[in-house]
Amino acid sequence: MRYVCHIHWDENTLAALPTDELNGLNAAHLDFNDALRRSGHLVAAEALMPSRESACVRLKSGRAVITDGPFAEAKEVIAGFYLLEVRDREEALEIAARIPSASHATIEVRPVHTLVVEGRD
Repeated sequence: MRYVCHIHWDENTLAALPTDELNGLNAAHLDFNDALRRSGHLVAAEALMPSRESACVRLKSGRAVITDGPFAEAKEVIAGFYLLEVRDREEALEIAARIPSASHATIEVRPVHTLVVEGRD
């Protein structure tokens, strides 16, 4: 069973972290990634660039309309994610609670939905 863990973080808080604290947090994430890889739970993990680097694509009348940024009305944005292979929800939640950023951010844990289309593998 696969779960994604989104790391929701206030970008202003993240930007205000002292360099030594940010370096320590990044090192903790790399160590955590290595441990998850060894245990067979890690499918993928990535940190994301600030939301000002993003773009949104929407289709209107069959044409792509591209705008800068997510323009969400929330202070927190997705700063990174983990894609996990786990036994069940409880194991996903246990792993999410150990994500190093959990002390600074909110970790959203959501099951991955497998698309099923009749006649397709």
